Amino acid sequence: MARQAEAEWKGDLKGGGGRVKLGSGAYEGNYSFATRFENGTGANPEELLGAAHAGCYSMALANSLATAGFTPTSVRTTAAVHLGKDDKGFLINLIELTVDAVVPKIDNATFQQHAEKTRVGCIIARALASVPTTVKATLK
Repeated sequence: MARQAEAEWKGDLKGGGGRVKLGSGAYEGNYSFATRFENGTGANPEELLGAAHAGCYSMALANSLATAGFTPTSVRTTAAVHLGKDDKGFLINLIELTVDAVVPKIDNATFQQHAEKTRVGCIIARALASVPTTVKATLK
């Protein structure tokens, strides 16, 4: 199985612009220097990466919990993808996951174990293993 997405960029870095599109057709949008490195309106690769990570994490945590006998009512994850700079240029230097979950009949210690296991084990986390990632998980 291979999932696809595409992007096209026209022009130079600061004056140009691009468009990203998911292969499924579920999302298509513009991106630019301003949306990536400033506060412009539109998409950016880091935001899309954060959505992928949050979605993967939520699914994987729900599966981990359900497999252990604790089927969640909901798992909501937000991802803050930090763009930094080092001597080689720009990079993603931190991803912060914040999770709120409603899981009946589970104690917080067990929930935290599943949250931590999922932090390093979900598919996107494994692909991004070189990026430091934190998780703050709250059981509601």
